[in-house]
Amino acid sequence: MSVHGHSHADHDHASDHDHDHRGHGHAGHDHGPVDTGDWRYAVALAINLAFVVCEFAAGFAVNSTALLADAGHNLTDVLGLAMAGGAALLARMGGHGIAGGRRTYGLGKATVLAALGNALLLIFACGAIAFEAVRRFAEPAPVHSMTIMAVAGVGFVLNLATALLFIRSQHDLNARGAYLHMMADAGVSLGVVLAGGLMMATGWSMVDPIVSLLIVAVILWSTWGLFKDSVNLAVDGVPAQVDVIRLEAALRELPGVTAVHDLHVWGLSTTETALTAHLVHERADPTALLKEAQVLVRTRFFIGHTTLQLETEALPDCPDC
Repeated sequence: MSVHGHSHADHDHASDHDHDHRGHGHAGHDHGPVDTGDWRYAVALAINLAFVVCEFAAGFAVNSTALLADAGHNLTDVLGLAMAGGAALLARMGGHGIAGGRRTYGLGKATVLAALGNALLLIFACGAIAFEAVRRFAEPAPVHSMTIMAVAGVGFVLNLATALLFIRSQHDLNARGAYLHMMADAGVSLGVVLAGGLMMATGWSMVDPIVSLLIVAVILWSTWGLFKDSVNLAVDGVPAQVDVIRLEAALRELPGVTAVHDLHVWGLSTTETALTAHLVHERADPTALLKEAQVLVRTRFFIGHTTLQLETEALPDCPDC
């Protein structure tokens, strides 16, 4: 921590930059890039890529468009996992940037772009599934129910197991994207199993496209939150877990603080948050006030990167104003 005091005419300025590089932890949760768990992406990628190859082979062998469509959907998940894992690796390699470098915040933002890419891939996959389902209404085709049920059943088990690798990292938008991808795949596979069973029992081929459209609706509903949050972080919006009104009120309630202005909060990555603010105060001990503000922001709002400027009266950002 560094504290800098500057005298500007009759105004006392102190600015502090707090970058807690010890994992940004709170209440037993680690919010640093190390939590991305690169090994999980590698394991998930290997398992799903192997299954996609097998599912494509089975689809061609029995001439099943349902299996081929599901394999295509699984392939988008493989691509999504590759993006998420690559972004997590970049975030770890990039660190927090080097002074004088071109990326002083590191490469953590890559995790946000990967989360956004995951959401867009899910939406694209939903469009492809819906298109195929509608086509099947007009052109019903004979279905190999037993083969579909067996292959989709294996896919359900593998996708569910893969999703469980990321279930404890829902605070990380990037890992959440991977989790939703795998859960969506598990849901698709389970729907295909159920559709195969119904078609075997009733002989009604329309079950396949109906179930497919229901699955699309479920995937879109679960993806909307990921898409909204990732777009918000991509444009440097306030992370969903931070209540700016409460944050500003808490800073204003610090002893000696009379006003808070120029408060900005944004995501450095899917796990790290930054804050800048000007605090107008009447304290004789600005260093103590900075420490109190840092502790407040870090422990109550889980923001590990803070830059605070103290003023004895509100000053404009532009020195010539």
